[in-house]
Amino acid sequence: MYRERLVNTDVRSDSARRLQQLLLDYHDFRIHKTGHRLLSSTFTVADWQAERLKSTHQDLYQHLGYHTGLEFLLTDLYAPASMTRRDDNIDRVFPKMVKWLPDHQLEMLAGLVELNLITQQLDLELAELLDERDIPASSVTGEHYCEVYRASQKLEQREKQVMLVADVGQQLDRYVRNRALGWLLSMSRAPAEMADLSDLHNFLHRGYLAFRKMDNVDLLISRLVTREQQVMDNILNGHPEPFVLPGDL
Repeated sequence: MYRERLVNTDVRSDSARRLQQLLLDYHDFRIHKTGHRLLSSTFTVADWQAERLKSTHQDLYQHLGYHTGLEFLLTDLYAPASMTRRDDNIDRVFPKMVKWLPDHQLEMLAGLVELNLITQQLDLELAELLDERDIPASSVTGEHYCEVYRASQKLEQREKQVMLVADVGQQLDRYVRNRALGWLLSMSRAPAEMADLSDLHNFLHRGYLAFRKMDNVDLLISRLVTREQQVMDNILNGHPEPFVLPGDL
């Protein structure tokens, strides 16, 4: 991978330095996770949580105005098993990103990297806590999940994860409202393929299309954050049905 390139890139703004450090942290974590004996369990945990999110937010997930955006969040931003080439490519083009992209776009990318990193760190912790209790990840139930969730030593990170979803979603919404972006993404497809950056390009194009189709991103994010904060409170307080929320949430 491209750790040396990340380290040796000259960065001259706070946004670039933040992105550089997060990419280094994420790079090192990916290496650690790849060699971890519970690697496959982390993917199982991620799949379980993705299905739980779809169930909790079923009304939003089935809504024509939100479905594509939520699908992108769950399958692209929350799909660590299939994004190795994309992540490697981000490391590879980092020197060009900090040279050509404005700070607000570097901040958006930093938020995406931090969200992905925290999510995968939390997945690994849950897999380890399940393993300590001899609970196979493939057999996890809602009760098992809540048990290890309450045993987590990373509850502050879980709170931050929810807020990052809000921040990143709002930044992506502002980003895709730029009318020139769609044209630029279409025109850059062939050069991206020639530079072996098709995975990264496809990721950006899917995100652009997903968020362009949503009319009221602020409302979606507000509901997601409110509901997930309630789910967290329910789990920590031992609610018998933590994922069943009032109809007005």
